[in-house]
Amino acid sequence: MKILVINTGSSSIKYQLFDMRHESVLASGVAEKIGEPLGKLSHEISTASAAGESKKTVFQGKIDNHQKAFVQIADLLVNPEHGVINNKSAVAAVGHRVVHGGEAFHSTTLIDDDVMAAIEENIPLAPLHNPPNLTGIQVARSIFPDSVQVAVFDTAFHQTLPAKAFMYPLPFWLYQKERVRRYGFHGTSHHYVAEKCANYLKKPLFALNLITVHLGNGASIAAIKKGRCVDTSMGMTPLEGLVMGTRCGDIDPAIPFFLANHLKMSFKDIDRLLNKKSGLLGLCGTNDMREVIEKKQAGDEKAALALEVYCYRIKKYIGAYIAALGNLDALVFTAGIGENSPDVRMRVCEGLDGLGIAVDPRKNDTFITRSTEVNSSASKVKVLVIPTDEELKIAQETQKIITS
Repeated sequence: MKILVINTGSSSIKYQLFDMRHESVLASGVAEKIGEPLGKLSHEISTASAAGESKKTVFQGKIDNHQKAFVQIADLLVNPEHGVINNKSAVAAVGHRVVHGGEAFHSTTLIDDDVMAAIEENIPLAPLHNPPNLTGIQVARSIFPDSVQVAVFDTAFHQTLPAKAFMYPLPFWLYQKERVRRYGFHGTSHHYVAEKCANYLKKPLFALNLITVHLGNGASIAAIKKGRCVDTSMGMTPLEGLVMGTRCGDIDPAIPFFLANHLKMSFKDIDRLLNKKSGLLGLCGTNDMREVIEKKQAGDEKAALALEVYCYRIKKYIGAYIAALGNLDALVFTAGIGENSPDVRMRVCEGLDGLGIAVDPRKNDTFITRSTEVNSSASKVKVLVIPTDEELKIAQETQKIITS
């Protein structure tokens, strides 16, 4: 079975074509700068060599809109030179990443007109993400008419949060009428690494209490009790929670009023400040953790402070979530920073011996490509680094629903 996974942004389309017999990637790529004067389509196919080599191709030129981008992607997939399938009908299903499902979707869903309408209804909750996600679905339905269309929601895994975790202490009508509540994001990643952790520990997921820490340019943390997410750091939007690359995370909610009243900033400018100019970037001038660490090692005091703030915030959440869970079986780091920064992992776990968490510096300071244990022998809690694969999880969820 071949499944195409799509992640549609406002000016981009990322894709991967999976052969689900071996869960292998046949082709992948990204169309960028859609609608701009000079677009770019990068396409890569796996070769039949035993070394697992690939063939890369890059096309540059104007890509007028998402429809044109999808046509080019579909043409490449069936192209004798650059493709991996004979015709578009070979794609059994298209799995779409949809950022916000609101309260309407608790799991992966077959897409029909009612689902499309519900995704549209959730646009006010994710105005930057749901519209392009919806466009991607609409275009894919026309380009791949013989393929089943499936929606996998970033928010779905967090729909098991109890009311005490998802409710904000605001007038209740804001929840009832406007659906103002915590939703959480990165759910596909948290779910994937939780399952991988259970496999690694050789225990069923429902028997484990886990804390999963997704650290990329966006960052979030989730508390998982007996296989069900019971709390998560991102809120109604992806702005709440941990310090991120360009997002501030948790701040005093009165700060925007101060910025508006004292500095006469507009709502648009405040939105941009909190989402695009804060976090690591705001603290030290770069949102790339590798550069933050390099600058810190070179004596940059702002970079040292940014790293300290970043890790301290994660540590506080870990402590809070252990309290919420009662006991902890494993702490899991994932995503770009979580997988590739031994320094961040060590700093986060320093001083947590009293909570049963201790990292082995030698195990931690290695290049990690698969599920790896980095805790010391004295650690009561397993500390794991597990590479995430959201695209594979979307493909798995898509296969599950079309074969059930």
